Amino acid sequence: MATATSEMKLPDISTQTIYAGKYKDWSPDIRPAGKLTATGDKVETCVRPPPDGRPPSPDVIRRFRSTVRPDAGEMRVFYGKAKDPHMIWAKQMNHGINTQPSFFASELVNPRPKSLFQQRKLDRKESHYASHQKAPLGTSHNQDPHLPKGLDKYQFTFGLPTELDTGAGGLINPNKTYEEVEKENEVGHELYRKSHLDFNVGEQLHRSYTSPSFSSKSKFGIPTPHDNTGLHVKKTMKWLHEAEQERATKIVSKRVDEFRERNQEQLGQVHDPIKDTLRVPPDHTFGILIKPDEYGAGDLLHMRGPGQYLRGHDRQRGVIAAIRQHLKKANYHHFHDLTSAFRHYDKDGKGKIDINDLREACIQFHLPVEPELLYQLMDYCDVDRDGKINYLEFANFLNWKDKMPSGIERAASSRQAEKVMIKEDLAPRTPQSAESTPRRLQKQIDDAIGDHRTSASMINAVIGPNGISTRDYRRYGVPTIRTDLPAPRIRRVDDRKNYGDESDAYGLVNPSLFSQKGVYEKDFLLPRSKEEIRQIFTNVGVKMTGETLENFYDMAAKKHPKGYVSVESFRSILDEAMASKVEIGQHALAI
Repeated sequence: MATATSEMKLPDISTQTIYAGKYKDWSPDIRPAGKLTATGDKVETCVRPPPDGRPPSPDVIRRFRSTVRPDAGEMRVFYGKAKDPHMIWAKQMNHGINTQPSFFASELVNPRPKSLFQQRKLDRKESHYASHQKAPLGTSHNQDPHLPKGLDKYQFTFGLPTELDTGAGGLINPNKTYEEVEKENEVGHELYRKSHLDFNVGEQLHRSYTSPSFSSKSKFGIPTPHDNTGLHVKKTMKWLHEAEQERATKIVSKRVDEFRERNQEQLGQVHDPIKDTLRVPPDHTFGILIKPDEYGAGDLLHMRGPGQYLRGHDRQRGVIAAIRQHLKKANYHHFHDLTSAFRHYDKDGKGKIDINDLREACIQFHLPVEPELLYQLMDYCDVDRDGKINYLEFANFLNWKDKMPSGIERAASSRQAEKVMIKEDLAPRTPQSAESTPRRLQKQIDDAIGDHRTSASMINAVIGPNGISTRDYRRYGVPTIRTDLPAPRIRRVDDRKNYGDESDAYGLVNPSLFSQKGVYEKDFLLPRSKEEIRQIFTNVGVKMTGETLENFYDMAAKKHPKGYVSVESFRSILDEAMASKVEIGQHALAI
């Protein structure tokens, strides 16, 4: 056995494999199983032709491939069947008929000029043709040559006369009842049901069964139980074991139940997890009851004195506000102006209201007020701290001065006018109005600590000399009104930009009287000539001599860098001239 084994020889594997040099053979003495060895031809060499070109194909196969599957970029050639003699003739054969050209495109685009005789001849043919085919608008062309001789073309009509029947309206909406229309619709329906299978909506199909036991009204199958309330749907949605569990009593562990009662919130009960461990009554409260301070956080911030604390005075301040409201309503309903109401309080004509006058007025208006509240109301209305209420304080805190006229004009003639109101306490009701009203007083319980103010309050809340101008502030985003771009002379339809020549939001909400007549702001700013200025101002009733017009026009032209004069600039010059005459006393309205 050992001798046989020693005589066994391994096959020769000296042939180099294709993986030589890539992988290391750890067992060179064992015969390789499944290893690729070098062979002759490969699949790659069979698929790819050699560089010098693939071998030539037979002529029959080449023609077949050129017809069925030609190479890329080659034209498909139909050679016919193999060894077809017509193949030679097909190369020389031309299909179709040669057409002779009639006109070239150049002759149609640029025709040769015609002589006068040819043009007159063509115009005559065209006119003769147009007389038969065309006619003036509203009339028909002449058809007499085509009609029989002796035919009266005005009375004779062709065709057979038709009798007038029901019109289209009668066919669409017949003058019949609903029952008559349904009855006519059922006529012949049985025939259409068999010939065209025409069944009405909801009608049962007739399948023409010939069984004697069949009835068209019979129903097959078992009826499905149905309930409009949906009880059967509820049963199908719940399985049997779920329904049984709902009926059975739920078993809950005592430990789990006590844990939930102790740690979860119960409806209407205070959540106290450790109430079982305490040995105190339920209404017991822990800690020491501290007496609240007489002052609050606001009193500390604003450093009020001991007699000025506002904590706990909310109800008292509300009662004072109710008393003020009642007095405002009484004054508004009993007096027609502020001065009359003030004189009713100030019966002695002192020019101020003291505590006794205020008490008598409250008694007269059926308003019982305690003395302490009356003193507090007096202290609230007294801004200058003189112990009395003057006309300005009365109009601001005990009356609606914006809803009632002041009455100062009528009181100006009396001797007590100086006691009631001084000139510095008057302000115009509106910037455009000549009517005066008492100025507004600011009553604030607490001033700002250190007189600090925020920029937002100074910008938005104050308008006037005390406000902050935002003119030089940096602006962000694209401006709504593009004053940096010149307005185009011709604007496109899709151009929605505002170049400063359109009205703003105030102008849209409050249009001027001129816009209602079709005159807008840009019409006042257009440059106009001297004659146009003369005509416009003459039409509105402004009379001036030619020399005055010349002087005013030159003054208005000097104010514009290019010397333009508009209606607005000329009107401003007239206003300045009138104002100067009023100041020197030469105008009729001067006092």
